[in-house]
Amino acid sequence: MSHEAIRQFDYHVWANNRVFEHVKQLPEEVYAAEVQSVFPSVAAVMEHLYVRDELWLAVILGEDKDLIGLVNSLTEEVKGLTAEELEKRYAEVAGRYRDFIASDQDLDKIMTITHPRFGSMNAPVSGLVQHVVNHGTYHRGNVTAILRQQGHPGIPTDYIIFLYGQFN
Repeated sequence: MSHEAIRQFDYHVWANNRVFEHVKQLPEEVYAAEVQSVFPSVAAVMEHLYVRDELWLAVILGEDKDLIGLVNSLTEEVKGLTAEELEKRYAEVAGRYRDFIASDQDLDKIMTITHPRFGSMNAPVSGLVQHVVNHGTYHRGNVTAILRQQGHPGIPTDYIIFLYGQFN
């Protein structure tokens, strides 16, 4: 089992939790306020992240063959949820990732995955987990930009800050 893949996933959960805790301390309207940016709101970014975390877990587990249908249905389910409601859903999907990891799966196992636009490829499960982490890091940066546009600071979620918390 890839120890680093587990640490990376723990970082992803930690960083998402920091964003939710930060956003919940700001005025309530900030979460859904629309701005001109890559995403129209903090809520839209966090919804996107949640849906993709669910998507990639379904891919890893081989659970859903209609991935476009899954993305569409999940996107509708979470649209308009409060930060608290979406945070609960994040905790549930993080728990399912952790259950998978704890089930002593071989995270270096090679999987064949098919993307509707990019075609098929072979990749280790740990690489797919790493993609989830990288995707989250990228979009948490969008959240910071949107918050700054509204006159509010972001919250640091750099990996090094996570590591300092782990080893100090």
